[in-house]
Amino acid sequence: MQKIELMAPAGNFESLQAALDNGADSVYFGVEQLNMRARASINFTLDDLSEISRRCKAKNVRTYLTLNTIIYDHDLSIIKTLVNKAKEVDVTAVIAMDQAVIACAREVGMEVHISTQINITNIETVKFYAMFADTMVLSRELSLRQVKHITAAIEKEKIKGPSGKLVEIEVFGHGALCMAVSGKCYMSLHSQNSSANRGACKQNCRKKYTVIDQETGFEMELDNEYIMSPKDLCTIDILDQVVDAGIKVLKIEGRGRAPEYVASVIKCYRDAIDSLEHHTYSKERVVSWMKELEKVYNRGFWNGYYLGQKLGEWSEGSGSHATQKKVYIGKGVHFYTKAKIGEFKIDAYDIAIGDTILITGPTTGAKEMEIKDMLVNDEKLNKAIKGDSVTLPVDFKIRPSDKLYKIVENKEEG
Repeated sequence: MQKIELMAPAGNFESLQAALDNGADSVYFGVEQLNMRARASINFTLDDLSEISRRCKAKNVRTYLTLNTIIYDHDLSIIKTLVNKAKEVDVTAVIAMDQAVIACAREVGMEVHISTQINITNIETVKFYAMFADTMVLSRELSLRQVKHITAAIEKEKIKGPSGKLVEIEVFGHGALCMAVSGKCYMSLHSQNSSANRGACKQNCRKKYTVIDQETGFEMELDNEYIMSPKDLCTIDILDQVVDAGIKVLKIEGRGRAPEYVASVIKCYRDAIDSLEHHTYSKERVVSWMKELEKVYNRGFWNGYYLGQKLGEWSEGSGSHATQKKVYIGKGVHFYTKAKIGEFKIDAYDIAIGDTILITGPTTGAKEMEIKDMLVNDEKLNKAIKGDSVTLPVDFKIRPSDKLYKIVENKEEG
């Protein structure tokens, strides 16, 4: 079975490092306000591009800049600035939907990937965009049978992109799904003047709504009050079928998610992809991966439309169904290189021997470990409380920018 590329989301340097540490083959990210996660407070800046490229090159990881929103005339100058900077620092490709962005990238010789926002659903559309792009993300609403028909036609008809290589097909493999067709929704714009297609979705579809007949006043009874909020996509249990459909890139959604989400999801899908290659993929391993995926943010899971379901599966609440959550404890102070000891200041709550902790930071990424030994104010104790100074044995460098969390059971999931 062919090896596919695992693409990770990166909303900030913590998530970027988590992706690199856990086996991503490529990362995608937004800069400033011209991407589909523009409302997030964790977007990179123009000046971050060189550092992103540097870190990824060191790990031989491909980099994709997302410029996939609707573009207006006043955006054109910043588009040129972003694309030129991306080219200068050797970003691999631009993910685009607007012809202005596509043309700008092609003018400077940058590789173009077509965003799912274009909603590609057939081979003729693939042929058209092959004039501009080497990789295309298909519509999220296609079944695996439809995906396989497209990939087979690319092989049979030798459809090539500008690079001269056969066009590669990319699909979403895990993460949030939107009620709208491939994410093209205007509900947020009409209700709150905040356009999803400009990266500023307010996600008001995730709330409870009552449906009332205005003429009779009759209130419709719905099986699920969150009828506009789909469960999250998960394909790890059908990954063999997804790969068999001929795709080349598996994309993980989540540029607005925390670094531990990126770390956990990428690690699971890395293991799953490798197991397919080594013929060790099994139901038992799927169960294990699912338990890990359930620990981080999710709205419940389903396979999307890949197996041909007629209707979506809806979430049972407005929040996360994660079985675990993190609680802020303190921050990094110092790292003793020779002894491999990390020092932390406890700002809130407590930690004890046996606790599972999470350490995150722009360079650290997201590292999870169990406390097996610690010194509290230079004494060997089993517990530390607010105000204490704690030293722990760690096998990675601790920095003042690092944050310390305790992982606990989420008793309020959903």
